[in-house]
Amino acid sequence: MRQEIEFVKCDPTQNMTVLVSSEHPSESRSFIAARLMSYDHVHAEQVGFIGAAHSPQAAASLHMAGGEFCGNACMALAAWIASRQELSPGGALELSFDSSGAAQAVACRVRRSDNRYICRVAMPPPRTIERRTFTYEEEQLEAVLVSYEQSFHLILEVELLDEAVRRKAMALARLLGMAPGSKLVGMMLYRRQTNELEPLIYVPALDSLVWERGCGSGTASLGAYLSWSRGQAIAAPIKQPGGVIHVYADCSNGDAMSIAIEGSVGIVAQGRAFIELESLEQGQAQLCMAAGGERQG
Repeated sequence: MRQEIEFVKCDPTQNMTVLVSSEHPSESRSFIAARLMSYDHVHAEQVGFIGAAHSPQAAASLHMAGGEFCGNACMALAAWIASRQELSPGGALELSFDSSGAAQAVACRVRRSDNRYICRVAMPPPRTIERRTFTYEEEQLEAVLVSYEQSFHLILEVELLDEAVRRKAMALARLLGMAPGSKLVGMMLYRRQTNELEPLIYVPALDSLVWERGCGSGTASLGAYLSWSRGQAIAAPIKQPGGVIHVYADCSNGDAMSIAIEGSVGIVAQGRAFIELESLEQGQAQLCMAAGGERQG
């Protein structure tokens, strides 16, 4: 027998995102996400689960498979809601929704442009921004740590985006992902000369390590860093492998940070996916055993 999964697949700056619209127990989300993300299935970089709103002003809720906050998934949900409401070309929509990893409802403005949606999302501000020195294989790495409630991004300024740098970033992401309570670790490789960002995202709960084509939350963290380091508000287009995400940030006053990102979202597929129940049950059992082992340790 098979479990049916209703989904929509979105393209926010080629950061392929699957949103699951059918209801599933929270304990099965990690395994469902892992299957949907795999090459031999729907194939995506991340998975979120749509649910009923928790707060009166919200249109829906979004829970990422790893419990993290994701700016691109928020834009994907906003585009999906706009499409369901049959927003006409040139039309705009203001909405908000609840999201994992965000203490308050997330506000978003959606504008339809032909068959795509231009979304601007107000991002949760970081708790802290600080310069840090990390030791990795006897090498000193200067980086900026942008911390949130249950996740953090490391911004590494580099001159070249080569394989040696990428391998170092992947190893460091896994190492930092071992820290208690970390739901997401982002390694943001930034080339100041060309305003390019190459984002690596590690979600420990899924053991998912992905070089993303475009990263909304990483773009927000980079914008926060640029504003904080310059002591003024900034507005900048950040080039990424999948396109451009715009960031608007004012973190010059640590007590009143303001960050928003804007990008283009396309809806590329919608339908039903299937997961074998036997595989689902085995996956849940493995997750339970892993959790039990962690508690015993």
